[in-house]
Amino acid sequence: MSKDKQFVREITPQSEDFSKWYLDVIKKADLMSYSPVRGCIVFKPDSYEIWELMQRELDARFKETGHRNAYFPLFIPESFFQKEKEHVEGFNPELPWVTEAGGEKLEERLAIRPTSETMIGHMYSEWINSYRDLPLLINQWANVVRWEKRTQPFLRTSEFLWQEGHTAHEDEADARRETMQMLEVYREFVENIMAIPVIMGQKTPSEKFAGAVDTFSIEAMMKDGKAVQAGTSHYMGTNFAVAFDIKYLDRQNTHTYAHTTSWGVSTRLIGAMIMVHGDDRGLVIPPKIAPTQVVMIPIGPPKTREQVIARTDELFAELKKAGIRAKVDDRPDQSPGWKFNEYEMRGIPIRVELGPRDMENGQVVLVSRISGEKKIVAQENFVQEVQQLLEAIHQEMFEKAKRFRDENFTDVDTLDEMKEFLDKQRGFILAGWCGSEACEAQVKEETGATSRNIPFEPAKEKDTCLVCGEKAKHTVVFGRAY
Repeated sequence: MSKDKQFVREITPQSEDFSKWYLDVIKKADLMSYSPVRGCIVFKPDSYEIWELMQRELDARFKETGHRNAYFPLFIPESFFQKEKEHVEGFNPELPWVTEAGGEKLEERLAIRPTSETMIGHMYSEWINSYRDLPLLINQWANVVRWEKRTQPFLRTSEFLWQEGHTAHEDEADARRETMQMLEVYREFVENIMAIPVIMGQKTPSEKFAGAVDTFSIEAMMKDGKAVQAGTSHYMGTNFAVAFDIKYLDRQNTHTYAHTTSWGVSTRLIGAMIMVHGDDRGLVIPPKIAPTQVVMIPIGPPKTREQVIARTDELFAELKKAGIRAKVDDRPDQSPGWKFNEYEMRGIPIRVELGPRDMENGQVVLVSRISGEKKIVAQENFVQEVQQLLEAIHQEMFEKAKRFRDENFTDVDTLDEMKEFLDKQRGFILAGWCGSEACEAQVKEETGATSRNIPFEPAKEKDTCLVCGEKAKHTVVFGRAY
């Protein structure tokens, strides 16, 4: 093995140990560092820039649908959590508390924000007085803290970054429209920007958000067959409105409770991106959220170096003018081979090679990270060819991830069939469910799989419950999950 290939030894193959592969790739690609606080990580520039690009895409979609951004306090009085019983029971095990400040014991403990329904509910009760104040459509970009027992970088950390939308409406119909609209926003973003196929559906009662009437989710399959909940949208009914007295004077001049929603995605999507698209060479970053979409590497002997770099810089300027995120690596102390491997590992979608022969022929070489294929293109068509290849890479990444999901998705009639599948293979299972919590709990106890959601469009309808054999009320996607 050449010196340029040595780095591959530092990445455990996915087939050998997927969890180790994941940690190796994150470390090798310099995405994060562990902080001195258990379960908390430092986002290094590459991973934070991915989050910034995700924010930019999502924020534009939120504003297109009429939402505005605001910011609410990090600290939440304990009494707020007591107002909605189901909510506090759901979050209490994960809550960190502030009990002293300024050298004095606080009269009331303050929770460090795990989510903001309670604080926002309190504020909405002050802001909403009339039907003219509705709908109230607000989103917050923030950090939250949930004291997790088991953590994994990006996927599950004690502190993470997210957005949380919170809206209030006149009636159930309008609130439910909002709930489904935002679920569709998430689906479109995750599939069309992150190139990750998802399954849309409704959570079972045992898996819904604490305090919600109904929770809906998009679920994605990782390369080890496990699920990641990639986004959720909740219809809260009047639960929080009653708890926090969010009343308004309606069109009949009667005081009535508002219907509320909440919805969110977080930096766990970065972990999902790594696990869906990465390979044994390292990261594979979707072009639309890649901090660097194109890396340009001038090659050739020292005597032609100056001319090749000059032309590389000219082509770089053309990419920049077209809005393409590019960089030039003209360092003389690293070989082209080392650079090729380094940027493959970092997941940059396109590598551009330019040497003296290419200069003579008026061409450049484009190399796709996802396929490894080289394409020789005329310099005069350079920008257009790069744009087309970026779009083709996105589509190829999406189709590849979808094929993998479809190949690792089965349907079963019985719990024994589910066990047999999971013993031999990774993936999702479609099965019938009678609606009994006991049957759902038995699936989890005996297989380690949980209900992911009740899909809106299942591949087929199942007639009987996989556990008890009674008539199925729902067709459910099950899977082991992060």
